Amino acid sequence: QVQLVESGGGLVQSGESLRLSCAASGFTFRNFVMNWYRQAPGKARELVASISPTGVSTSYVDSVKGRFTISRDNAKNTVYLQMNSLKPEDTAMYSCSAPTLNIWGQGTQVTVSS
Repeated sequence: QVQLVESGGGLVQSGESLRLSCAASGFTFRNFVMNWYRQAPGKARELVASISPTGVSTSYVDSVKGRFTISRDNAKNTVYLQMNSLKPEDTAMYSCSAPTLNIWGQGTQVTVSS
């Protein structure tokens, strides 16, 4: 069964950190680009970060550059999003995706209080 399962969200205060995980199964994880997206209430879904199949290349939306780091462990079929210096505007549902396969996880909620 093709599946992505996110974990690691929660409620934190401004300035704190969280590490999100996305465990993949049912496809050859190491062959695919993986993305993290977020969607806040009333806003469009936003691509936050992307990582190449080998992990060598990454990209970020400007608002998280220098604070968030995407990484992957192909031996564990898992992609991560380390989020530091969190701000209230980072509050959203975060989801991972294998975009070329159109596979999405169910999401994990991140809430940052001021």
